[in-house]
Amino acid sequence: MLRSMDEKDPYALLGVARTASEDEIRKAYRKLARKCHPDVNPNDRKAEDRFKEISLAYEVLSDTEKRARYDEFGAQSFAQGFDPDQARDYARWSRGARRSPFHESSAADVDVDIEDLLGGLFGAARRARGPAKGADAEGEISIDLLDAVRGGEVRVQVAGRGALRVKIPVGADDGTRIRLAGQGDAGVLGGPPGDLYLTLHVRPHAFLERKGSDLWLDLPVTLPELVLGASIEVPTPDGPVTMKVPARSASGRVLRLRGKGVPKLGGAARGDLYVRLVGELPDPEDPRLEAIAKDLEPLYEGRDVRARLKGTP
Repeated sequence: MLRSMDEKDPYALLGVARTASEDEIRKAYRKLARKCHPDVNPNDRKAEDRFKEISLAYEVLSDTEKRARYDEFGAQSFAQGFDPDQARDYARWSRGARRSPFHESSAADVDVDIEDLLGGLFGAARRARGPAKGADAEGEISIDLLDAVRGGEVRVQVAGRGALRVKIPVGADDGTRIRLAGQGDAGVLGGPPGDLYLTLHVRPHAFLERKGSDLWLDLPVTLPELVLGASIEVPTPDGPVTMKVPARSASGRVLRLRGKGVPKLGGAARGDLYVRLVGELPDPEDPRLEAIAKDLEPLYEGRDVRARLKGTP
């Protein structure tokens, strides 16, 4: 289920075309999330609101069914009780189609059909012999990756039910189903309400990528840190930790932080955090960089850095 988008176009919010592929949409979201994430912009309300908007836009466009409904009907398709089939029928009828969206026969038969319908409804109510539990309801919510990893209580908006506090289990994943007792439809004749079942969708993180129970992080490092080695602070779901970068490391080298990944749902085991070192050049506009690069050229003599790519298509 989805909060109102206030008529804002999710394509415009992410800066992608309506023909954008899933990969293009994901890359656009990750780029904006890195810029607007609350962790990067502490105490910046505008950045926080912007992050919520792009997260909601991604929630729509990353889901094939939601995206198709938005493309066809716009923001109204997420209103409570919206019926796509009835909307299509009404559109055909309003364009002059012979068939009414509410009845297949002539207008003269409408009164009879309505009476039959009401009679059936009230007849069913009269046949109820006592209290009965209300029907269960289904819904969907999107949460941040770190909320899924850490677990805990989050406050979300659920269409038709307003703001709810939902307890997220530690290590939850995309598709995890949560039961909220008594939050379904009202009971009949004083019976208890049904339950609400929410399916979780986990939004991509700006910096961390989840692979099963493991997390991956691209960590920018300087060339001196790669060559000389260094102790570097690394962000993890549990807070920053210090990691040692061995001397003479190559850009792209992967280091592992054991037990800093995702806790396995319902178990005590935990995955690892893999840190990929990404060498960063100094300011490209610095005039000293060109002289340093020329000094390095002799060190590459006799070595083909692209040798492993030969013979590949």
